[in-house]
Amino acid sequence: MSAMKEKWARGESTVGGWCTIGSSFSAEVMGRAGFDFVCVDNQHGVNDYASTVPMLQAIDLGGSTPIVRVPWNEPGIIGKMLDAGAMGIVVPMVNSVAEAKAAVRACRYAPDGARSFGPARASMRTEGYFDGANEAIACVPMIETVQAVAALDDILGVPGIDAVYVGPADLSVTMGLPPGNNDDDPGFVDALRTVVDACERHGVVAGIHSTPSLVRTRLDMGFRMVVATSDVVAMRAGLAQAMAALSGGDGPAGDALY
Repeated sequence: MSAMKEKWARGESTVGGWCTIGSSFSAEVMGRAGFDFVCVDNQHGVNDYASTVPMLQAIDLGGSTPIVRVPWNEPGIIGKMLDAGAMGIVVPMVNSVAEAKAAVRACRYAPDGARSFGPARASMRTEGYFDGANEAIACVPMIETVQAVAALDDILGVPGIDAVYVGPADLSVTMGLPPGNNDDDPGFVDALRTVVDACERHGVVAGIHSTPSLVRTRLDMGFRMVVATSDVVAMRAGLAQAMAALSGGDGPAGDALY
């Protein structure tokens, strides 16, 4: 079991980083930053399989649990990322029980799922990989639409889901709000509370994409898988602060989502 899932099993919270840039060097920097987990984004990040493999190696080297957000709920790419050594899979736009079951099947070997065996790098990463893989791998469907929130209790009833992960930008868009964190909107906050409450009822970890200034708020709300920042957001903020310092001002705090 990964260090991330061990923390979840103890009822603890985890804070992570997000890799949008397709670079093993930036992934190692993120892995060494002290995060519990680091996610390589293959949906919206500028990554592909060829760049992801060395990034997973670099995150391992840095000491964080490596996970991957896949482009879509498709078993081939999910299995390929797991074979490359990802210890968790974040699956976008899971809106129904059928889609949640498909995500679990792709993450688990039989009899719990339908993942094909061939852990090319994963078997080198973990001795006796096959015997513990179904328990070790985190299956994390994304809850990022009003439809998913409405079906949440049914989705969380699917065996094999370890956590769900809120995408606040897409959730906001489906609520008729601008993409982002809309904590000034009661409906948005109620949706987040609905996710946390449902996760607590079902014994599933509640996760969310966040920003540095919102991490404490999200943890206090009950989220236990919180992404604090991404490589590109941190880089932009650092560069803006450096440029502002040249003119005697202050740069932004780096609170963008992506």
